[in-house]
Amino acid sequence: MLIVVWNFWVSNNIEHLINYEGVSPKDIVVLAPFLSDSLRFSIVNRLENKHIPVKTHRPSRSLLEEPSTFCLLTLASIAHLAWGSVPTKFDVAQCLMQAIDGLDLIRSKILADIVYRVREGIPTLSPFDQIIPSAQKRISYLLGEKYDYLRLWLEEYKQSGPEELDYFISRLFGEVLSQPGYGFYLNFDKGQVTANLVDSIRKFRRVVGENLIEAGTDLGKEYIEMVRDGVIAAQYIPSWQSRQENAVFIAPAYTFLISNFPVEVQFWLDVGNRSWSERLYQPITHPYVLSRNWSANKIWTDTEEVETGEQVLNALVFGLLRRCRKKIFLGLSMYNEQGYEQRGPLLQAFHRILQTLSTD
Repeated sequence: MLIVVWNFWVSNNIEHLINYEGVSPKDIVVLAPFLSDSLRFSIVNRLENKHIPVKTHRPSRSLLEEPSTFCLLTLASIAHLAWGSVPTKFDVAQCLMQAIDGLDLIRSKILADIVYRVREGIPTLSPFDQIIPSAQKRISYLLGEKYDYLRLWLEEYKQSGPEELDYFISRLFGEVLSQPGYGFYLNFDKGQVTANLVDSIRKFRRVVGENLIEAGTDLGKEYIEMVRDGVIAAQYIPSWQSRQENAVFIAPAYTFLISNFPVEVQFWLDVGNRSWSERLYQPITHPYVLSRNWSANKIWTDTEEVETGEQVLNALVFGLLRRCRKKIFLGLSMYNEQGYEQRGPLLQAFHRILQTLSTD
């Protein structure tokens, strides 16, 4: 319920800022101490429905968690028969829903059940015109046309001979998925994910390519298996280094702070959350105890933890304020998503400020 309230509040205010106050989308950021999948999806979906360009970045989110990555790698498996990789019908349905704009999950599932077949371990996609008319009408001829173009492109690729996986994905994105009528068209997030994926594959090929080729292993197949097994294949350029898109930026507060660019308007969500002042608990790599400035005989206690939290919060707040030119919207709530009362230090600080102003 809390996420739904923030979703409407944030999207409606952003729409007003853009349409009535002349604020550019790139001058608006939405920040939270941690950006959960549900919060991220709800705000992005609401803004996209209002035709407001949006871009997100969460460093902890791996490529495998992105639906766009899943779509690209599923199409790659279908296009490279020598890999012996056979996606399930559910995988294909999810893939088609991401690839074709306007294709919802129900129609995507119907389409995948009809056109996707596995014969002797080889995945194939049949033409749309072979579907019975009643099913064609249910899916719609417009979406069927988009599907057929994608299918023909994959068939032509198979006949022309395989390429390196990063070349394949670059061509697929540029020639099909980024065109009008497809799911990656004018979508900054999906474009960024595709660029990150291509960069990751290219680095993987440069680092281990020769060894795998000598061992007779297909580089593309090996990369996909590593991604599906949860192995980090390669690092890629962080999304925050590219700020050319005119889009609303949604990210954790620290991610925006590190990106180091000013904006007109900031939205701070979940202000009552204690995570604004708490560091990530990593006992093995404690940044303070393991530093050279820490005495070897000194013990880290709750006192140091509280003092450090206050210093972190002060630095974060001042950093965000110095990167905001006009106004800040505060997302306040009495209870968190679990139903517990919120009493974080940032919220208490705002309470003290408001009390001081009211007495003056």
